[in-house]
Amino acid sequence: MTRFRRTLRQTFTIARRDFTATVFTPIFLLFLFAPLIMGAFGAVGGLGAASVTDGAQDKAQIIAILPAAESRMMAEADTQLRGIFRPGEGPPDLTTQPASADPAAQARNAFDRNDIDAAAVLYGPLAAPQILYGPRGDRAAGYLATLAQTTLAAQQAGGTLPPIDVTKTRITRSRGSVGGQHQSAFFAVFGIFFLTLFLSGQVVGTMAEERNNKVIEVLAAAVPLESVFFGKLIGMFGVAVLFVAFWGTVVGQVTTLLPAGAAAAIGDLRPAVGGPMFALLFAGYFTMAYLLLGSVFLGVGAQASTMREIQMLSLPITILQVAMFGLSSAAVSRPGTWIATLAELFPLSSPFAMAGHAANAPELWPHVAALAWQALWVTIFIVVGARLFRRGVLQSGSARPFWRRAKPH
Repeated sequence: MTRFRRTLRQTFTIARRDFTATVFTPIFLLFLFAPLIMGAFGAVGGLGAASVTDGAQDKAQIIAILPAAESRMMAEADTQLRGIFRPGEGPPDLTTQPASADPAAQARNAFDRNDIDAAAVLYGPLAAPQILYGPRGDRAAGYLATLAQTTLAAQQAGGTLPPIDVTKTRITRSRGSVGGQHQSAFFAVFGIFFLTLFLSGQVVGTMAEERNNKVIEVLAAAVPLESVFFGKLIGMFGVAVLFVAFWGTVVGQVTTLLPAGAAAAIGDLRPAVGGPMFALLFAGYFTMAYLLLGSVFLGVGAQASTMREIQMLSLPITILQVAMFGLSSAAVSRPGTWIATLAELFPLSSPFAMAGHAANAPELWPHVAALAWQALWVTIFIVVGARLFRRGVLQSGSARPFWRRAKPH
């Protein structure tokens, strides 16, 4: 058996051992359904926030202080204009009031009422109206100004606006829009960030228990330490793939139940390289992102011997991942700039940025070079981590790397 085949066999033996020890435990079920648990808590919080928001929206109103004839015409114009808004995105409901002897004071007093929450109040002649608005009421004030202009036009046209015969034709794009490509790029970056944030952090603690019970010393005596590190990384990546496959299947079935509007919005997310190729590249860059971050976390976490030390490492690890997400997000929103080049070349952000690059540009050759570049850094991180572990923890700094060891007879 050649040295390469023996090393490969030892690596996958370690990987199978760690994969089995992780998956075939009751705790893995809790980990597998963790997104469902977090989603349930998020849904509860979202329902609470939605109920508070809905209660505030029910009391919010825009008020027009006008004579009766103008009030009726403005109500008709308001009904027509609200048709352009999506449900839940329109301005607050319109309320009309007859003008008192002092309409300016009447408008100011509307903001002091306890039964309603006035967002904006209009008074005065329609040709030169006065509009008062409170905090976050600038859009409502703008809508009232448009409403006054529409009402004045209808008044000058004899009471109603002239009808028009509109023909609407929907066009299907032959290629994705620039905005759709940028959105695809951001979703790719966010998807890889979310998956690696949720999955790669578990690599940190894979060696702490084996350090405490001295198993790692037995493994290091029988197998090259580089094979131990790489095998553990592959084993935990197998766990991540199982997690992604499970939830990918679930999400894929849920998306078939989406309404037509949501399906059309998703359909506009057309990456520049095409859907099938983008899916392959996304899988490849997720793999490289996991291996890169996992190799760094494994090397750093291997220096920790207790759970307290592992917990202390969690914060800088999370900060590093968020920093890579921020850099890559800035890169995909500015393709072709120096920040995009920096994010695509820096090893830890390269998978994120190149996944976004696939959505923005149709060329494929940069991805071949990027994947090779990232694989090189995975090897470097594993070798450096194993050497630091050998010298710092096993106290065997004089040991030579596995590729220089004498071949056993």
